[in-house]
Amino acid sequence: MSDPVAWFARATSRSAEWPLGGLLRAKVDRRITVVIPARNEAATVGAIVTAIRQDLMVAVDLVDELIVIDSDSEDATAAVAQAAGATVCAARSVRPDLGGRPGKGEALWKSQFTSTGDVVVFIDADLIGWGTHFVTGLLGPLLTDDSVHLVRGFYDRVLDDGSATHTPQGGRVTELVARPMIAMCYPALTRVVQPLAGEWAIRRTTMADLPIPVGYGVEMSTLLDVFARHGLDAIAQVDLGERAHAHQSVHDLAVMASEILAVALRRTGHGRPAANDRLWQFDRGVEPPWRARAVPTEERPPASLVSAACR
Repeated sequence: MSDPVAWFARATSRSAEWPLGGLLRAKVDRRITVVIPARNEAATVGAIVTAIRQDLMVAVDLVDELIVIDSDSEDATAAVAQAAGATVCAARSVRPDLGGRPGKGEALWKSQFTSTGDVVVFIDADLIGWGTHFVTGLLGPLLTDDSVHLVRGFYDRVLDDGSATHTPQGGRVTELVARPMIAMCYPALTRVVQPLAGEWAIRRTTMADLPIPVGYGVEMSTLLDVFARHGLDAIAQVDLGERAHAHQSVHDLAVMASEILAVALRRTGHGRPAANDRLWQFDRGVEPPWRARAVPTEERPPASLVSAACR
């Protein structure tokens, strides 16, 4: 069995260890794409696009493509992102022959059909406290070590309780669902600090061979699938410092947790949950007090199996 302690010492770095000059030399002729999946993030996506474009495309020639995949936004997300300089694609308009689904994973899956980068960096659209070192840090291991296929970010989270307190813990779903599941079923991955981090990078060819859940299970699925196919040494992680973002309600997080459990159960041999799975939640403030929330469990096939289809 792979030693997670030895892996942590070998595969963990800090974003400051990957300066721009070294990355530009290591890039050689490879193309780099940054993808930002977004749904109703007009308040934050513009500043994220502006910073990446200015720091990593205009000031230096590191990032070749900056794409926002708009996932059924009902606000001005697309217009704001385009005005800031991103290429904006509505998820449902990308490969319409493949249909469309709501969800973050669907946006990431569809991005494979509209991007050209050899290395792809995913950045969430709701970041408040962050910097473009998120992108450069995640690129470092992939550009300098051909054996690395997937890089995960981790960071201190700034609590949104008004205290501005920093905590090294992951979010509630990470600590209460993802990490216990990993400890019981995938002990080699126990030193991955934040397995559900929305900031990560992957080789294009690696991602193209993976099935992608349409919802919030995408971070867990890619971690487990890269580990299963390529081993622990194909994964690296980078300390990105700190991150602030809006937090979700417990009921919304419960749906996310159910998606992640569905991904894990499928990969531990417990079968595929029914496509019409529901999570029942009790709310005394509404009548009737019970409501059923749909849990997306569908997974898209590897892009490599469909990329040659009609375009």
